[in-house]
Amino acid sequence: MPNITLPDGSVRDFDHPVTVGEVAAAIGAGLAKAALAGKVDGRLVDLSYRVEADAALAIITDKTPEGVDILRHSCAHLLAQAVKELFPDAQVTIGPVVENGFYYDFSYKRPFTPEDLAAIEARMGEIVRRDLPVTREVWPRDEAVAFFTGRGEHYKAEIIGAIPAGEDVSLYRQGDFVDLCRGPHVPSTGRLKVFRLTKLAGAYWRGDAGNEMLQRIYGTAWAGKDDLDAYLRMIEEAEKRDHRKLGQQLDLFHFQEEAPGSVFWHPKGWRVFRKLIAYMRDCQERAGYVEINTPDVMDRALWETSGHWFNYRESMFTTQTEDERVFALKPMNCPGAVAMYGQGVKSYRDLPLRMAEFGKVHRYEPSGALHGLLRVRHFTQDDAHIFCTEEQMEAECRDVVRLIFAIYKDFGFEDVRVKLSTRPDNRIGSDATWDKLEGALARALEHMGVAYALFPGEGAFYGPKLEFVLRDAIGRDWQCGTLQVDMNLPERFDIHYVDADNSHKRPVMLHRALFGSLERFVGILIEHYAGALPLWLAPVQAVVMNISEAQADYAADVAQRLRDAGFRVETDLRNEKINYKIREHSVHRLPYQIVVGDREKAAGLVAVRVRGGQDLGQLSIDSLTGRWLREIEAKAGPV
Repeated sequence: MPNITLPDGSVRDFDHPVTVGEVAAAIGAGLAKAALAGKVDGRLVDLSYRVEADAALAIITDKTPEGVDILRHSCAHLLAQAVKELFPDAQVTIGPVVENGFYYDFSYKRPFTPEDLAAIEARMGEIVRRDLPVTREVWPRDEAVAFFTGRGEHYKAEIIGAIPAGEDVSLYRQGDFVDLCRGPHVPSTGRLKVFRLTKLAGAYWRGDAGNEMLQRIYGTAWAGKDDLDAYLRMIEEAEKRDHRKLGQQLDLFHFQEEAPGSVFWHPKGWRVFRKLIAYMRDCQERAGYVEINTPDVMDRALWETSGHWFNYRESMFTTQTEDERVFALKPMNCPGAVAMYGQGVKSYRDLPLRMAEFGKVHRYEPSGALHGLLRVRHFTQDDAHIFCTEEQMEAECRDVVRLIFAIYKDFGFEDVRVKLSTRPDNRIGSDATWDKLEGALARALEHMGVAYALFPGEGAFYGPKLEFVLRDAIGRDWQCGTLQVDMNLPERFDIHYVDADNSHKRPVMLHRALFGSLERFVGILIEHYAGALPLWLAPVQAVVMNISEAQADYAADVAQRLRDAGFRVETDLRNEKINYKIREHSVHRLPYQIVVGDREKAAGLVAVRVRGGQDLGQLSIDSLTGRWLREIEAKAGPV
């Protein structure tokens, strides 16, 4: 009879097999009421799951991330049931959990409307009030295919038909609605009280543009109403911060159909872009990097050697010349860096060799996946490739991690999380090599006392990686920097160094990006700061405005003196009322506005307003520039 070991180490003995729900009830009525599912020996299961042998068990409630995911997954089924009740001809496809919510894709004869969305959400609430039991059933695969085919659910039948013959499948039933799912789910629809449908979108069946365009309904679900309200406020705030709207409003960049996924940088936006490069270039030079530049187009043979041709071909842009040579626009900078290393003999005295490159890369992204600066086809990476000995590898990893944290702090990101992604199924290199590389990354973090989350199977095909996730001003997470360790490309390209004993040895190759994509990082910064970039990074740091024509010459002189001091300053000498000018430039979110009238001109001073409306009164030029220099120094990085 089972002995159940609970998370606190206590053991509950039962003289008969028990369900997870019965164990929860034995512990306490409160826990039984809160329980959503269980975790038996590390596997999530329904409350109805029967434990027949000794096991470790944790009761899952909505207080845990796993519990919230179960709520969201169950809400996806709730959404599908509501759609089927309102639109019986709609076909259901798939409905997974995503960050902060869920979605379900449907095939239907006409587009859903916002009014349909409201009706679907209302029907979901009605199904919740029915408090339908949610039960798991196991069917033979062929019977499940026949069942869904008979109901006209051809997409669902196709999914099940891809399961190997002879295998059983699990279905979940709530009322008359039955869906394919591995589970687990909440015990009844009455547990799903806090949700909201958020938007409609399109999505191709199985992500293939050659297939039917389906209709995707997104929703969000939470443990409590306060959590939902906080999330909806964040979404509202995120819409105000949308970098695409702000990019147009602030005259930073645009996109157009003739170059999908590629940015047209306006002068102000390009100034921000160049500031990022100047900042990173300065940081890298102080950290001992050298900067290189490699070709954008290289022969297919190089990509075959690197393995990209076989692992990344579908995302590469290629062309063929008249002599039938095939070339590819580089999707990665790595092979070019290896080719650079291969020029000339390298000694152990040359290592570590830290080579940085602001390389432009091109990757084919489906048109439906493009999203402003955040998802593009042509972008610039602040890549670096570090070649070192095995003995130097861990120390180099620590140095990169320190550099990443210091740089993010300069941009106002103090909350940084680290993910360690390990070997994927599709990979190159031996298990012994992967053991060595994964161990080096883990030890580097542990030596520094940096907490990390493990993500098995999510590494690159040539090596494990660290991913650095930033949390922005409104609580959203952005994956930016990466650090990958690699002993496979050095072997594939047959590069080496001469050791102290004159033997030839393979270097370890570290792949490192801190901003990641510079285009994407600009988009993140715009949204993080809601367009109000800090003084050191703002494309225009101040505007000088005259009250009347009588001060135009003085205003122009003030602006020139500030430019001569190294600041980015514009003038507005239009014959407009000063309050009108102030309002207009406030929309542009400039850090400072400078006003000069007769009194300022006579005294050789300026009246200064800080972004947000603070009035500093009259200052001398020297006092103002001193303030700016201190503010810039506090933020770190060049002016």
